[in-house]
Amino acid sequence: MENQEQAQVASEDVGGEAAPGPELTITDLVNIRAIIDVAVRRGAFGAAEASSVGAAFDRLNTFLNAVAPPTEQSAPAAE
Repeated sequence: MENQEQAQVASEDVGGEAAPGPELTITDLVNIRAIIDVAVRRGAFGAAEASSVGAAFDRLNTFLNAVAPPTEQSAPAAE
């Protein structure tokens, strides 16, 4: 209950109007995927955490591939 009240107070600015809600874009999710990838490669997670981190990465990657398929980054063909 206390968290809901804090969230309500936090969502109002000084003028008493509701502040815009939280926003998360596809670009944000792509950046999170890259952060997870770098952190795993640098050994930031222990062995016991690896499976849960990998599962979260897989779910995020599957979602991103469904909503924004990766673009081909090949050089244009010469005619």
